[in-house]
Amino acid sequence: MLKDAYPYYLANDAVYANKDLDVTDKYSGDIATRVAIADVKAIDQAIAAAVEAAPQMAALAPFERQAILNHCVARFQERAEELAMALCIEAGKPIKDSRGEVARLIDTFRVAAEEAVRIEGEVLNLQISARAKGYRGFTKRVPIGPCSFISPFNFPLNLTAHKVAPAIAAGCPFVLKPASRTPIGALIIGEVLAETDLPKGAFSILPCHRDGADLFTEDERLKLLSFTGSPEVGWALKARAGKKPVVLELGGNAACVVDADADLEDAVERIVFGAFYQSGQSCIGVQRIYGHTTLYDKLKQKLVEKTRALRMGDPRDEDTFIGPMIAASEAERLEQWITEATDQGATLLCGGERDGAMLAPTLLENVPAGCRIADEEAFGPVAILAPFEDFDEVLAQINDSRFGLQAGIFTRDLYKAQQAWDTLDVGGVIIGDVPSWRVDNMPYGGVKDSGLGREGIRWAIRDMTEERLLVIRTP
Repeated sequence: MLKDAYPYYLANDAVYANKDLDVTDKYSGDIATRVAIADVKAIDQAIAAAVEAAPQMAALAPFERQAILNHCVARFQERAEELAMALCIEAGKPIKDSRGEVARLIDTFRVAAEEAVRIEGEVLNLQISARAKGYRGFTKRVPIGPCSFISPFNFPLNLTAHKVAPAIAAGCPFVLKPASRTPIGALIIGEVLAETDLPKGAFSILPCHRDGADLFTEDERLKLLSFTGSPEVGWALKARAGKKPVVLELGGNAACVVDADADLEDAVERIVFGAFYQSGQSCIGVQRIYGHTTLYDKLKQKLVEKTRALRMGDPRDEDTFIGPMIAASEAERLEQWITEATDQGATLLCGGERDGAMLAPTLLENVPAGCRIADEEAFGPVAILAPFEDFDEVLAQINDSRFGLQAGIFTRDLYKAQQAWDTLDVGGVIIGDVPSWRVDNMPYGGVKDSGLGREGIRWAIRDMTEERLLVIRTP
């Protein structure tokens, strides 16, 4: 169970400043715990502490950074069930999915520990002409400095880990603003970090109101901003970030193609998971499903059967697959989008019923162009079906979106797989599986309105470090 109250972390120290943030049990709606909220003064102090800690963080030897990350791995393993239950309560995530996210938290820190001792440079051949004779070049990567992180509610452990773990591996101090709806996971990570030998000021984890959050974006002492969340907020933050580099991991309306030669049973199993796990609240959740005309009717029938069979209820129940959305207002929004689509001629195949924050897993077909459920990010348990006949045309349909995060293609045709990789304007193409698939050491991110830059430990370290050149002349 959760504690009665949680502090924020300012310059590595727990601060029980107040109990102003109520964190609710997303299934019952009851207040589960209370969390301290940081004011503008505390955020300013945290940034100042990060600046002061930057030289000490940069001076940590790679093996020292690795030891800190390995300590976190061991402690997360010891506290795995506590972390999973906290996630289940604060996010409404079914307990099986919560345990899966804890496993990914551990994986992410473990990979970061491995990468901490692999941050290497190059020897450059500069003798490209007579005037460069006797010159040698060398590069190394150095920490960029204090980083600002803003993490989302849907993966409050793992997406926080994808910012925090590479920062420690790279030698960067940081300030983190966790999502106010789901701050507990980040604060438990802070509790574990406070056990380590990180320099004073190396980290601050500060739930806060939006007025105070401006410093996370605009303060020039911060040398990088990494944000995960909605496109509208992300691009607005980038516009206000000034000179600092910005990494954005934003939304999507991911598409999945089931071609004529696909293993239908396997595709259905994976699509149902990809569309509805954690109530569809994933930026790479399956939203648009395209089935080849030769198997479309069977695909539709099997998808409807599997979707109707999904168990809804209390996320603490081991058999629950569909828990609540993060808030009743989000379920209401999506209910309105479903109604909008059916009013314009879409066919409701199953689902659509809402009870508070619980929305039944929903499948639609014949959705007209221009409906929000097709064009925008649903971010909930709704997917739409459509048949296709020509592979070129379905790839064009996938690209006809302002988003471009990942796409999934069920095909056994090597040439079509390569064509999809060449043609689709997305950050990642997944062959033989849904776009929802991600492992934590791969480069992950999108194009167009889906973001800027890549997560994945090695790529995040690259963003959090800068290349520095050394040239030596031999007279």
